[in-house]
Amino acid sequence: MNIKAKTQLIVDALEDVKARDIVVIDTRKLTSLFECMVIATGESNRQTRALAANVHDKVKAAGEYVGNTEGEGTGDWVLLDLGEVIVHVMLPAVRAHYNLEELWGAGQAARARSAAK
Repeated sequence: MNIKAKTQLIVDALEDVKARDIVVIDTRKLTSLFECMVIATGESNRQTRALAANVHDKVKAAGEYVGNTEGEGTGDWVLLDLGEVIVHVMLPAVRAHYNLEELWGAGQAARARSAAK
């Protein structure tokens, strides 16, 4: 599966569980560890865990690599390692505090729907 299709699969899985403010950041020029990062917001710890679980299940069902998942215990910030894509699912306060979009280059960020086109 190419990176665009994998990213779209992830975005669709997040939208299935009603994630908010989904952003896709192209990180190819910034690091060789992964090609892009997807950031999404969940309204509660339960929703962040459900969002992460849905992404995990959909990517695995597609036969793609699913690595470690961190942060499921608290659900404040759940990180999924999906090989060329890293997914961050965060509560609103945690997302605002760490501001990953700015840290990783706000100019590279795009709303998920426009990035998928």
